[in-house]
Amino acid sequence: MANDSASKPMYEMIFQTLRERITRNEYKIGERVPSEKELCSEFGVSRITSKKALRMLAEEHLIIRQPGRGSFVADSNSASLKLSDNQQAIRTSGKKRIIGLVITNFSDMYGTELIYGMEEASRENDCFLVVRRTFGIPELETQAIQQLLGLGVDGLIIFPAQGEYFSAEILKLVIQKFPFVTIDRYLKGIPASSVSTDNVQAAKEAANYLFELGHQHIGFLAPPPANTTAIEERIDGIIEAHAEHNILVNRELWMETITSTMPNVFDPQARIEDVNKLVEHLRKYPHITALFAAEYNIALLVEEAAGKLGLRIPEELSVICFDGPESHEGCRITHMRQNQFEIGKQAFENVLHMQGDEQPITRILLQAKLIKGKSASAVNKD
Repeated sequence: MANDSASKPMYEMIFQTLRERITRNEYKIGERVPSEKELCSEFGVSRITSKKALRMLAEEHLIIRQPGRGSFVADSNSASLKLSDNQQAIRTSGKKRIIGLVITNFSDMYGTELIYGMEEASRENDCFLVVRRTFGIPELETQAIQQLLGLGVDGLIIFPAQGEYFSAEILKLVIQKFPFVTIDRYLKGIPASSVSTDNVQAAKEAANYLFELGHQHIGFLAPPPANTTAIEERIDGIIEAHAEHNILVNRELWMETITSTMPNVFDPQARIEDVNKLVEHLRKYPHITALFAAEYNIALLVEEAAGKLGLRIPEELSVICFDGPESHEGCRITHMRQNQFEIGKQAFENVLHMQGDEQPITRILLQAKLIKGKSASAVNKD
């Protein structure tokens, strides 16, 4: 064996060593393998030799080579990643850039316009967008990031599965200085660019609108706040509005345990339970005159709960939320409309501008617009 090994060219020995490391998962899918320079130091060979070894790995579809950034382990079990030599040449030539989007989910209420904005930016910049949904499940987020890196994307836009915590895969992106931007929320404690709504200002404006209508006993409805920084910021905005109007915040009127609208909840029974909880909440606090829902689907739960109690909207209970399917004044539900199209467009363009090791960290906040609908009115003092 020793003689057989000695007779092999060094580039082939390096190739076999790296291939064994990949098959043993020493380098996992999406992780960077040693560079040409690092291989030169490890094996005492020339740059030409190490380059040839890496080229052999790429030909075997074990790695994806990204000029200027390095080589990354590909998902060799996926047929979609086995590019032809011609496809690989196009990919590495820089002619067409591909940006990956990792998003929890999307619908007409939230997400579809984000993708419209990204698609518009991709066409304007002669690029392509690849989408993967995670449904808010961290394991699917990790898998999506690894697969997109294995595909050889030039950058990532990530709608994080969690807000307060971030996955190890996202941390790897930071360490490797891979171009990526988060949307809707930012990640605490790590240097990463983000594009989102100014949630503090938007929630403050919505709460002020209710105060102007004479409401003082306002309940806030949301999923657990630790799930997303966007919810935490909306809470901050509501508290600021209370302070400016010298009204004490009564968090007993709030319900921050709505779970049926979360992207990783698929049980229809959860919706029934949330509606029943809202019914009991309104019975317990009959002096509530307005409910501020963190999202449109929660506002729909309020409509159902109000119907069970025989409460008329807006005469006896005003409802306001974030987002909605209608964008015109006089629509069914009053809401703060986020500029989703612009968020998506700016996120895509931000990723494209990230080049080299020195990537400026930016946090872009866009304004939301109050759309006055039929679900909120002045307090009935009778």
